[in-house]
Amino acid sequence: MKIIIVGCGRVGQTLAEKLNSDGNDVTVIDMSSSKINEVTAKYDVMGVVGNGATYTVQREAGVDKADLFIAVTNSDELNLLCCVIAKKEGGCATIARLKNPEYSEVTPYLKDELGLAMVINPEYAAAEEIARVLRFPSALLIEPFAKGKVELIKFKLGKESEINNLSVKEVAMKYRSDILICTIERGDEAYIANGDFVFREKDVVSIVASPKNANAFFKKIHYKGNSIKDALIVGGGTITHYLCKILGRSGISLKIIEKDLATCEELSAQWEKISVIHGNGTRKDLLLEEGVEQVDAFVALSDQDEENILLSLFAKEVGKGKLVTRINRTDYDSVINRLDLDTTICPKNITADIIVRYVRAKQNTGGSNVETMYNIIQGKVEASEFIVKENSAIAGVPLKQLQFKENVLIASIFRNRTVLIPHGDDVIQAGDTVVIVTKQLGLQDVRDVLR
Repeated sequence: MKIIIVGCGRVGQTLAEKLNSDGNDVTVIDMSSSKINEVTAKYDVMGVVGNGATYTVQREAGVDKADLFIAVTNSDELNLLCCVIAKKEGGCATIARLKNPEYSEVTPYLKDELGLAMVINPEYAAAEEIARVLRFPSALLIEPFAKGKVELIKFKLGKESEINNLSVKEVAMKYRSDILICTIERGDEAYIANGDFVFREKDVVSIVASPKNANAFFKKIHYKGNSIKDALIVGGGTITHYLCKILGRSGISLKIIEKDLATCEELSAQWEKISVIHGNGTRKDLLLEEGVEQVDAFVALSDQDEENILLSLFAKEVGKGKLVTRINRTDYDSVINRLDLDTTICPKNITADIIVRYVRAKQNTGGSNVETMYNIIQGKVEASEFIVKENSAIAGVPLKQLQFKENVLIASIFRNRTVLIPHGDDVIQAGDTVVIVTKQLGLQDVRDVLR
């Protein structure tokens, strides 16, 4: 596909990287020549310096031949204007980034009236992910498939874990749970699970199961996971606003520390049942005074990565709560992963994954298109959801007879509202929703997993 991206900030650069690596023809537009030079040199994409909301700049970028136009500048209004012009000049599909909470209530109206293919809100998407983790604190990450009927859940093995020193095969035989172990992260290495793989302390494991079966498995292995009754949040920005909205009826008591008085007053006025503290959340004495030692969860959502990391490490030292840490930059993933921060949330990666998912779903009309895609180990392992069609290469044949490529795992089959953990004799049928975990990045059609 020919894709134009307006805005070379964090989200724009991540999109350029991922869409280009998928083989798309990508052109970026930005007012900053230095940003354009950086992105074009780093990711081998085309670049145009100028105002993406003008038809002359859009024409220079080739909007008349574009399949998709994505506006992800820091201005919601500019993004909408860019999309309106692109729709009129090029007739292509358009995606706008809108992060202002005031627009969240009218998103369906804007989408319909302006003919947008998608409206993406990075902050709201990040808040949804945080909410999922707070509802199920055993997990580092939860990714829903088949409209929530199947979940991929990532968790870390502690020193006392019952499955340490057991192989995947031994875990399956001992606990007999209807789940599938998919991947293991050990240091900088990523593995697709096989029967002989032996678990060690600090391994990060992902499983696929229905929510009910996942809960049963965690109970059997006595994995820690008490429900969260209260959470302390540092930072009262947009993500916090959405988190208050999402968790409003969850029963979780929220306390927010925010240094900007106007933001405190706004949050207090809108969310009367939530405690808002005006103060500097980096102050050790204030954190202790507000109960960082006792809370069930600590969420660091300031704009500064370094600040969030330090606050989470302090909360881990003095308390026992679930940690959620916002990270904007991913340059030092390997270092951050060694810090034992529980769950880290990166809004730009969440946004990029949602848009890449959309692009892949539109690209292919073969046997079965990708419906949902998640980077379960960033840059190393992906999980993709397919709805299998009649002419699919994997339909109607027992799994044990199919010739799969290396590092490919059929993780689950969803059929007639039932989640099936696949075995060799199972046969995938047309209409099934199938989750495939693989090291083959950029999977676009289910045929790509066969030799």
